[in-house]
Amino acid sequence: MNLKKYIFAGLLVWLPLAITLWVLSWLIGVLDGIFANVLHGLGNLLPQAFNDSFAHLQDIRGLGVVLVFLVLVLTGAFASNVFGNWLVKQWDKLFTHIPIVKSIYTSVKKVSDTLFSSNGNAFRKALLVQYPRQGAWTIAFQTGTPSGEVSQHVGEGFISIYVPTTPNPTSGFFLLVPSKDVVELDMSVDEALTYVISMGAVSPSGPMTHPSPLQ
Repeated sequence: MNLKKYIFAGLLVWLPLAITLWVLSWLIGVLDGIFANVLHGLGNLLPQAFNDSFAHLQDIRGLGVVLVFLVLVLTGAFASNVFGNWLVKQWDKLFTHIPIVKSIYTSVKKVSDTLFSSNGNAFRKALLVQYPRQGAWTIAFQTGTPSGEVSQHVGEGFISIYVPTTPNPTSGFFLLVPSKDVVELDMSVDEALTYVISMGAVSPSGPMTHPSPLQ
């Protein structure tokens, strides 16, 4: 029936746009809420005249996003110079000597350094791996190589991979597998994530090539 066909065609057009706008609206709301709380706290410490000015700023939609962006850029620029880098190291030392806070801060920092550092190798390669059994293939991402006590037990030739679930790639499984059993793909990480999220419905663009085992 043409009516049913047209409805599904319309959903394919509007659904991605609606979800994207909803996520962006939610993110803007969260950042604006944080910004409003900061202004409210500052307003309680300053004279009433400043408090009235802050109240007007809270009504500006999206200002929190702009300010967060500026803070990130300025912090990154400051941390990139010699003095800023030294100050960040002192900051790290302070938090790594506080009980309880130490374990949380250290864990989060290691993960963020691995994911966002330009020198990191995590999520730089899209892989093809047999999981959860031989003959069944799925998309995975290389997160590094075993080190420390783990590398002593598994030996050489192993890599660390993350196998995401679908359609939510933020959950998944961490595995140590032999590098000879993994196939490195030519597709980018973004293309691989899209392929996973769409449950294989959106194929990666570009010419098809024959992947080769990861060395």
